[in-house]
Amino acid sequence: MMILAAQSSAGPLSQTYFTQFVVAGGPIVWFVLLPMSVAGIYFWLELCITIRRRRLLPPDISSDIATVAQRHGTASLPTRFSGNIDMVSRAVCAAFARTRRIRPTHELLSQIAAESLQEQGIKLLRKTEWCNLLGNVAPMVGLFGTVWGMIEAFNLLGIAAGQPRPGELASAISVALVTTFWGLLVAIPSLFIAGLFRSRIEAFIAEAAVETETLLESLLEARQQQAGAGGKSLDSASKSGPDTDEVLPESSSSSLPVR
Repeated sequence: MMILAAQSSAGPLSQTYFTQFVVAGGPIVWFVLLPMSVAGIYFWLELCITIRRRRLLPPDISSDIATVAQRHGTASLPTRFSGNIDMVSRAVCAAFARTRRIRPTHELLSQIAAESLQEQGIKLLRKTEWCNLLGNVAPMVGLFGTVWGMIEAFNLLGIAAGQPRPGELASAISVALVTTFWGLLVAIPSLFIAGLFRSRIEAFIAEAAVETETLLESLLEARQQQAGAGGKSLDSASKSGPDTDEVLPESSSSSLPVR
């Protein structure tokens, strides 16, 4: 079919780029490689929207979390930041949500936050696997089309008893190479995009881990200070209690009538 498409065209000089690189490519280009190129553009746009610093690592998220923890306590963090989609908020919320009924240590909070960041990183890296898959499959599809076209070109050579017209043979080989062209055209940008966003995700995870570690340390210190202040207030209240109890009997005895 690719050979027929080449034979129906007028000639190399009169062909347009659309005819030479799209129409002459045949069904493998029309129904496989062109849809793969459209899918690659879609995945690229999705990664551009999803993997952004402003979305995953907002600049003021640590100060916002620290402010809320200072005003309302660390127990309110999972409720107030559960709807956030950034890495730091999810890691901190997971750490304090899983340790709500116990008194956590810094090591336990750090371990839970690291597990949360790892899960987030795996989910983000899965999005890049589609581009990686396109980059690996597209050249194979293009090579398949080229092999198919070369088989047809050699069949044409056999039919012509070894003496085909040079124009027909060159046109057949040109059409066979169109599928390889499209396979590489899809594969090279897809692999580049997959590698670019993979390295960006790894960099974001490393930055989020450092920021989360620092934030958890400050939150735990603030929590211990609040607990110490609460203990001191309870001690002062308990000390002031017996004094009032000792005064009450004297006032009650003075109010009794004297016989």
